[in-house]
Amino acid sequence: MNMNTKVPMTANGAAKLRDELNHLKSVERPKVIAAIAEAREHGDLKENAEYHAAREQQGFIEGRIQEIEGKLSNAQIIDVTKMPNTGKVIFGTTVCMINCETDDESTYQIVGDDESDIKQGKISVNSPIARALIGKSVGDIALVRAPGGDVEYEIDRVDYV
Repeated sequence: MNMNTKVPMTANGAAKLRDELNHLKSVERPKVIAAIAEAREHGDLKENAEYHAAREQQGFIEGRIQEIEGKLSNAQIIDVTKMPNTGKVIFGTTVCMINCETDDESTYQIVGDDESDIKQGKISVNSPIARALIGKSVGDIALVRAPGGDVEYEIDRVDYV
């Protein structure tokens, strides 16, 4: 990915990443440094499983810190709660839609790739459903091209929460 490309992220998603980063730096990093120091005191490092496990954990923590810092530095944070609700589907909105065939109702929030979690009703902005919804307004019909065939949804409600 081009490093100048900003990646959309909800304010909530950015806050969760900042919380994880703070936890890694203030809790996990000092804990693993202490574990390495303690393991060193046990003598020969070649045969010292605790030392090697702690060093491996340190590598994981440092890698995750760099990954989060990179994501946050490339994030374009979008907070829809600070925008007027125009009824239009944009990044960060929560959309309630009704399947035109079955009358089943679904609600999804459109979020960044890293935040998506279908079990929590959060779908990636790059998913087929989100791509069909973006730019539409309440009352519009969105055609979602799904593997099992095209499905039409009527946009019932758009929340900026």
